Amino acid sequence: MKISLIIPVFNEEKYIANCLNCIMKQKVMPDEIIVVNNNCTDNTISIVKRYPMVTIINEKKQGMISARNAGFNAAQFDIIARCDGDTQPPATWIKRIKDDFKKYKFDALTGPISFYDAQLKTTLLARGYLDLMRPIHRGKETLIGPNMIITKEIWQKIKDKVCLNDKLVHEDIDLAYHIHEAGGRIKRDDRLIMFTSSRRMKKNPHSFFGEYPMRFMKTLLYHDKNVLLLKRRITLPVWYTRRRSPKKT
Repeated sequence: MKISLIIPVFNEEKYIANCLNCIMKQKVMPDEIIVVNNNCTDNTISIVKRYPMVTIINEKKQGMISARNAGFNAAQFDIIARCDGDTQPPATWIKRIKDDFKKYKFDALTGPISFYDAQLKTTLLARGYLDLMRPIHRGKETLIGPNMIITKEIWQKIKDKVCLNDKLVHEDIDLAYHIHEAGGRIKRDDRLIMFTSSRRMKKNPHSFFGEYPMRFMKTLLYHDKNVLLLKRRITLPVWYTRRRSPKKT
C-alpha cells in the first residue's frame, strides 16, 4: 500500500518549510510527495527545492481546484493524500492513514482540523462541521480539504465530473458529492487530525465569514436544491428548477 501526498501551493513562503519539515518527520513516510506550483511569485518553490524527496509540477491555471486536479492526476500510487502548504501534519498522520486503509473498506478518508496558531487549539469546530454535513449528505460523510485522502480508483471515476470553478463551489464538498454519486464511501476518523493555520480567518475575515458561507450555500444548491428548501416547502423560481452543474471552465 503506497501513498502519494499532494500539496498545492500559491505563495506559501512563510509556511511551506514548516509543512515539509513535519512531513519529513513522519513515522511512516509517504511514498511520493508532489508539490503543485500554482504560479507562485515568491520564494515558495526555492524553499521546496531544498527537499530532494519532493517532486515539483506546475499548474498554470490559477485556483485550488486546478492545482488539486493536476496533483491528483500526477499521483503514481493507489492512495492520494492531500494537505495544504500552511498545514503541519502530526508525526503519525501518514501512519494513521495507512492503518485505516488496512482495517476498513472505503474510497475516501477525512478527519478534523485544529488551528495551531489560535489561542484555543481544538478540533471541536471541525467535528461540529462534520456532524452538520452528515444529514446534508443523507447520513454520509463529507471531506475537509486540508485533511483528505482518496483512492486513485475513485478519482479515476469522478475526475471528469468534478466542478472546476472555485468561485462556485467549495472544492472539498463538491468532491464529496461526486464520490457519493459514484457509489463511493467516505470514512471519517476523528483521530486523524491535521493542524493548519487560521490566517484566512485573521487576515481576511470578510472573506472567511462572508464569501465562504455564500459559496457554501451555492455548493449545496448546485448539488441538491432540496437541502435548504425544507423538503420543497419553498417554491423555486422557474429558471432555477432546471438543475445544472457549475460551468466547467
